[in-house]
Amino acid sequence: QLQLVESGGGLVQPGGSLRLSCAASGSIFRRFTMGWYRQAPGKQREWVAAITSGGSTNYADSVKGRFTISRDNAKNTVYLQMNSLKPEDTAVYYCNALWIETYWGRGTQVTVSS
Repeated sequence: QLQLVESGGGLVQPGGSLRLSCAASGSIFRRFTMGWYRQAPGKQREWVAAITSGGSTNYADSVKGRFTISRDNAKNTVYLQMNSLKPEDTAVYYCNALWIETYWGRGTQVTVSS
């Protein structure tokens, strides 16, 4: 079983940056495809970005060019660097791990507002 704990959320002004982290337990972290999802109030959870065990990345069109996903297998951690943040990026951001089974973190709130 894998446990995921997100951190790094907060309040930021439009145009600002945040870096989210997701720390995972377990020794098989490197086998997982890791992803970030988000859910805004009144909306469905949506996929944001993913990184495979081999390091290939993919992004939703809404964040492409602004967000960067990365991983450090030595630290069992995946990151989401978010730049040029917009009010529409406001949401709870969830970390996801996929390998045979799917695991979720509890989320971290990101609020983009002036």
